[in-house]
Formats: sequence, structure tokens, C-alpha cells
Amino acid sequence: MENENIIQAIPNDSAWPWMVKNIPLFECPQKELEEIFYYRWWTLRKHIKKTEQGFVFTEFLVPRTYADKYNLIASALGHHIYESRWLHDKKYMDDDLTIWYRGNDGKPLKKIRFYSGWNADAIYNRYLVNADKKFVIDLLPDLASDYAGWEQEKKLPNGLFWQYDVRDAMEETISGGRKEKNPRPSINSYMYGNAIGLAKIAAMANDGSNIYAAKADSIKQLVEQKLWNSRDDFFEVRKEQGDTMANVREETGFVPWYFNLPDDHYNTAWKTIADTTAFCAPAGLTTADRSHPAFRTHGCCKCEWDGAVWPFATSQTLTAMANLLNNYKQGYVTNNNYFDLLETYTKSQYWKGLPYIGEYLDEKTGEWLKGEERSRYYNHSTFNDLIITGLVGLRPRADNMIEVNPLLPAGKWDWFCLDNILYHGKIITIIWDKTGTKYKRGRGLSVWADGKKLASADKLVKLTGKI
Repeated sequence: MENENIIQAIPNDSAWPWMVKNIPLFECPQKELEEIFYYRWWTLRKHIKKTEQGFVFTEFLVPRTYADKYNLIASALGHHIYESRWLHDKKYMDDDLTIWYRGNDGKPLKKIRFYSGWNADAIYNRYLVNADKKFVIDLLPDLASDYAGWEQEKKLPNGLFWQYDVRDAMEETISGGRKEKNPRPSINSYMYGNAIGLAKIAAMANDGSNIYAAKADSIKQLVEQKLWNSRDDFFEVRKEQGDTMANVREETGFVPWYFNLPDDHYNTAWKTIADTTAFCAPAGLTTADRSHPAFRTHGCCKCEWDGAVWPFATSQTLTAMANLLNNYKQGYVTNNNYFDLLETYTKSQYWKGLPYIGEYLDEKTGEWLKGEERSRYYNHSTFNDLIITGLVGLRPRADNMIEVNPLLPAGKWDWFCLDNILYHGKIITIIWDKTGTKYKRGRGLSVWADGKKLASADKLVKLTGKI
């Protein structure tokens, strides 16, 4: 498929043995979904780099001048953690996190806060998969110190957090600029998620969970009070100059649901998600409202987030939508919306007829807008986590129960199987077989742990069972 000009820890000729040992397996009637599922594991493997301190995950394969040690960039670390939490060998991400937080002579790498991030949230959500309590508790002091650093550097007197759009990994937006210190829905949602993650890890360690729970509650109130634009029914950027709303709906307005932050009252924001005049374009979800006069005005190929489709943002929005469908009472989106957007996201990950993942796309044509060498295999989003936790519906939990709530619309497929999922130390298999003739393990939906059936139903419904 390629000229393998950049080789890190696991070359192409070793990819399949590595995948056999490490990844879940997925089968479904739509071959593009299957192909991109395996392609994204194959691509993630390319970004595993061996250093003298252990393994790390890179974002670009090519060196970047603004990267930290080992060509590391912090902007998508949350995505790396969410996606890689399903690898069977946890050493890769254990090493990566240890290096990020202690790889500078016992201190964090210098650029760990160069970009906004939701690392503490992601680390806790990884724990919900691998149940490694010891690792997260050991990392708690480092995460607490990092949170304090964010408060010192980016917290405003009113309690909100500010960020330059470029340091939110979203340069050239309509709402802000590279030098504007604006409170943004993204960084404030991240800090809420991080506070919740810290509260839960601290509770496991019996160490100050109430402090972080209170911080999270304060951010939640401020986001709802200060970043909700009632005119647009949307979470938006508040401008530093004049303390007024930016009055532009951007895809960051969906990020609060990634962390289950808003109350049900704010679910009205989602009425725009399938609107072709707002966010829904032929090639995917746009990063800004298509009806805004400044949409796509920053010029092609300079990392503009003024409307082009970014997988980084798409995967955030789909994770947020899965939370909305699982955890909220609302009438704005359905499983069909989730499937349609996931299907579009899947189809976008091709170039010249072959699987491809890059930085960002033209919203109409689907053309990738950065050069192939810089952007190919760009490790800046999730995909497989969306299949596992959204479409198939394995919802990670801290207790010994397994919860599966597929977002596959009724009548869409007659069968699928997600297999070889390492979860709480067990190998999980999730089967949908409408007639029972495909897998011969019974009709309907069933969930298995180490070959033992835990729960089943005739239809695609939410299942729970004790592991």
C-alpha cells in the first residue's frame, strides 16, 4: 500500500503479529467500516515510538519544530488515551503517560501544557477499561500538580479558563485568534472533565476528592451561565474584549457533552447537528456554522478551523453525541443521526481509493487539505473507540457490571460481532445476530465474557450483566 519511509517501533512487516496480540476484532456488513477499523489500528501502531525511557505515541510521523522531546505534541493526547485504552498490552500507554508526566528528570515534559487537554479525564476513562487502580493512583500527584498549573496559568478572576485558539489546537477560528485570550467551551469543558477525573481518582486514593468535585461544579455553573448564548441556543466563545459573546456557533459548542457537563435544558444545541445549513456538510461535520458570513474565509491549507472538517473535532462530537444518547433525556438526535455521521466520517477516510487519515478536509468535496507527507497517518482523532463505545455500545464502568447499549439503528444490519475486547481482565464478545444463523450463538444481541454468556435479548436494546 505504501512506501514505508518512516519506521518507528513496529514496522509494517510486523504489523499483523502485533495486531493479533493487541486489538479487538470487528465484523459487520459494511466493508468500509471494517476496513477503516483495522486501518486505524494499523495506523496507530505506526505512531508507537521506542525511546530510552520507554514507548511513546507521536502525533506526526514527520518531525515538528514545535514538538516536545521525542517529537511529542500534547494537543491530541486525550484522543491517544481513549483510542489506545483498548490495546491488550497496556505498557505502551503506561510508558507514554509516565514519560509525559515524569520524563524530564522526574518532572513533566516542558510542553505538557502547550496545548489544552483532557488528560486526567482520559486517564480515568482508561482505568474504566483496564481496571488498573494502582497506576492511576500512583499518577494522582502528577495530575493534581498539572491541574494546579492550568489554574495558575489560564484561570481568569471570574473562574473560567482562557486559551488562544491555536493552543486549543484550533487555530484560525471565526470566534478568536492566535493572540486572543478568550474563554472557550473547549478548554473549560476539558478542565471540568479533568476535575471530575481527579475527583474519582482521589476518591479511590481517599485523598481530597471533594476539592475536585467542587471545582468541577463551579466550572459547570460558569460554563452554563457565561458560555451559553441564549440567542443561538449554543455554547460559544466569550470574547476577551468587551466580555461579550462571539455570536458564532462552532463545533466546540458540542464538547461539553463529551464530559456530560450540561443539564438537559441545554440539549437544544443539538438541533443543529443534522442541519445542512449549520454543521452537516457532504464530507462531514464542519467546525463552524455554514451559515455564518465568515465561514471558510481564512483561506485553504493554513490550518483554518473556520469551517473545514477536522477528524479531531468530529471524533469529539461523536463521543459527545453517544453520551447524549446514553445519558440524557432529549428529542433532538437519534441513533440514525449517530450512524449517518459515523458513516460519513468513515467514508471521508480515503484518498485515491485507499484508506487515509490526515489533518482536515474540504467540507463539500472531501479533499484532504494538507500535503500527503506531512499529514498522512495523522494521529489526531479517534475512530475505533467510537465503534466500540458508540456503535456497538460497550459503556465502560468502574463496577463489576458490563453495560452494552448499541447505537446501531434497528433494521440497519442483520449481524455484527465485536470480539477479543480486553475489559476488566476478561475477553468480551458482543454479537448481534438477528436470525441466529450467522454466528450460531442464538438469536438477537448477546454479551459474553471468556466464552460465558452474560446477557442477551432478541432486539438491539441496552443489556447489563455481572462480569
